[in-house]
Amino acid sequence: MSSSASSSKRPAPPAVIPGSGNNIIVSPLQRGNPILECIRNVGKELGDIVADYQVGRTTGVLFLSLKYHRLHPEYIHTRIEKLGIRYTLRILLILCDITEHKDAIRELTKVCLTINITVIVTFSYMPLPTCFAYVIISESYEYKPPNMIKERVDKDYTFMLCTSLTSISRVNKTYVQTLRNSFGVH
Repeated sequence: MSSSASSSKRPAPPAVIPGSGNNIIVSPLQRGNPILECIRNVGKELGDIVADYQVGRTTGVLFLSLKYHRLHPEYIHTRIEKLGIRYTLRILLILCDITEHKDAIRELTKVCLTINITVIVTFSYMPLPTCFAYVIISESYEYKPPNMIKERVDKDYTFMLCTSLTSISRVNKTYVQTLRNSFGVH
């Protein structure tokens, strides 16, 4: 093989074993995206993935600027098709960077609703770190037990009495305390 042929070909990025660490895996398609500079407090590595970003083992994120979508409306549909059902949680992170955005967001939301993709819309006036913070948060909660987000029900008698009686529109906590003290229930 000649040296000119081997030097003109770039080596493909190494395939990353999904979820091999706590890093966000970034598709080579995202090189040069300014949002990459905003990923802080968590590592990132290039990997051969279908999504733009892989967060944890089960979350795939596609990133779309509406300016780009206006120029290439077929692009995101092709990407969604390639994404298929590879991830448990699939997110379309939309950067709203145009003024006439309602129709585009409505169309993208309809498409995503029918195929079970979560849509997160961020706006260009938001700082870029905020745009990607949603995705980083989902990664940090991937292995948390569901009781982290479940309602906590207190088993304390006073709390249960107060909660049940204050559900009546004209009863407040002071009335509940008075009733409790008057009837000697402790």
